[in-house]
Amino acid sequence: MKNTFILGIEGTAWNLSAAIVTETEIIAEVTETYKPTAGGIHPREAAQHHAKYAASVIKRLLAEAKEKGVKPSDIDGIAFSQGPGLGPCLRTVATAARMLSISLGVPLIGVNHCIAHIEIGIWRTPATDPVVLYVSGANSQVISYMGGRYRVFGETLDIGLGNALDKFARGANLPHPGGPKIEAYAKNAKKYIHLPYVVKGMDLSFSGLSTAASEALKKAPIEDVCYSYQETAFAMVVEVAERALAHTGKKEVLLAGGVGANTRLREMLNDMCEARGAKFYVPEKRFMGDNGTMIAYTGLLMYKSGNTLSLEDSRVNPSYRTDDVKVTWIQEGKMKRVPEISPGTSLKLGEMLDNGAEAIVYLEEGPEGKKILVKERVPKAYRYKEIDERIRVERNRTEARLMSEARRHGVSTPIIYDVEDFKLKMQYIDGVPIKYLVTPEHSEKVGELVGKLHSAGIVHGDLTTSNLLLAGERLYLLDFGLAYYDKGLEARGVDVHVLFQTFESTHRNHEALIEAFKKGYQRTFIDSEDVLKRVEEIKKRARYA
Repeated sequence: MKNTFILGIEGTAWNLSAAIVTETEIIAEVTETYKPTAGGIHPREAAQHHAKYAASVIKRLLAEAKEKGVKPSDIDGIAFSQGPGLGPCLRTVATAARMLSISLGVPLIGVNHCIAHIEIGIWRTPATDPVVLYVSGANSQVISYMGGRYRVFGETLDIGLGNALDKFARGANLPHPGGPKIEAYAKNAKKYIHLPYVVKGMDLSFSGLSTAASEALKKAPIEDVCYSYQETAFAMVVEVAERALAHTGKKEVLLAGGVGANTRLREMLNDMCEARGAKFYVPEKRFMGDNGTMIAYTGLLMYKSGNTLSLEDSRVNPSYRTDDVKVTWIQEGKMKRVPEISPGTSLKLGEMLDNGAEAIVYLEEGPEGKKILVKERVPKAYRYKEIDERIRVERNRTEARLMSEARRHGVSTPIIYDVEDFKLKMQYIDGVPIKYLVTPEHSEKVGELVGKLHSAGIVHGDLTTSNLLLAGERLYLLDFGLAYYDKGLEARGVDVHVLFQTFESTHRNHEALIEAFKKGYQRTFIDSEDVLKRVEEIKKRARYA
């Protein structure tokens, strides 16, 4: 059988890189990297760099391929990074791709840059259906495949982790790229310095952390600040990856993106996966950063599934989202089904009910033989001890206080019986998480519940269908560990955005669920329209802006 040969060109930011691949082999790859004389990337200068070197990169690539017996006439398609990325860079690369497509008489293939990082990782490791932690300069996302798309479970609400590290590095007068320098300094640290840890459900925020780290430099040695920055930021992304694992029931984690070259981040992810009995995969280091091979290989998958572009449809998209892409090359019938807990499962005393990202949950016998639910926040080996203990104590106290406050405002929650440092003892409710059976009718009730919560000035912080329990006709809201008081539009908008992301990432009828939620929410919360408008704004925010 004839091999398929795809030429791919990457050029979303720093790297101009081109490669030719087949189904099983990398034929050739040539890269030219833009290096600014000072500061961070300048989009116009990077585009000028790509324009200057595009012809020579392609010429060298074809020469290398010829040495391996591959001629230009063997090439079946031209793939290019269509987005997301810096507009001037994307347009330069797209122009080069169109010219090659016309001159060789072969189709164009527009590749999503983020998905290319996933597919190269799956190609170059044993992973088959992973939760992907994708951390690069501009992107920080937790992604997994479901229902014909790569769904985004969580992502940064402001800047990407790589850009946050670079921003801090520039303030510390460290040369670009900042990540390796920060990693090197961190290895000589003597102590940890407290920095803000910001996880909102499945979403993250790094801008405050970066600013706080820059301020800390005025009082502490750079080694200690670099160490503390890494321990805090990496614990945040590992926690969200663990939340996605717990929510989906999947058993693989794949690390992708340039920040993934950091050794400490890999150690932390490996610790988390070992604790959960999951497999952890990382491709070779050369495939962690932006490269032409990942575009060529993803282009090959798309080409073979008939997913090509006409010239008229080949416009670039600087804000091209991962979940906008219809994944035509995965045959869902061949994917392993994730085993689910039966809604009718009967629980015994002492048996673990749940091993969530936040805590383990089990039953014990209380006064008069009554069943009591115990939620125990166990240590996380991947987190620095001081961060871990502080988070577990804070979340335990917050959960008890805000759960009781929510009840006073008409939100159904379990009754709290006892609070210890790392344990909560509460009413056992014999119900089923609605993630197993959610319907638009349930979603409308969820909307009513969240409307009451927001009316009380409480933001839940982790609104997912795993944290909503149906018992008979009554719906209970659980897990207030990330809850806080806030009457601002942004906080409420992020709260609802997290829930909508969960609908979109794990439920096939997500559009009906979202519309039903809005009905219930509007019924019980007077400012619902403003919040729902903010949700749309949050969803449209482009990380490259």
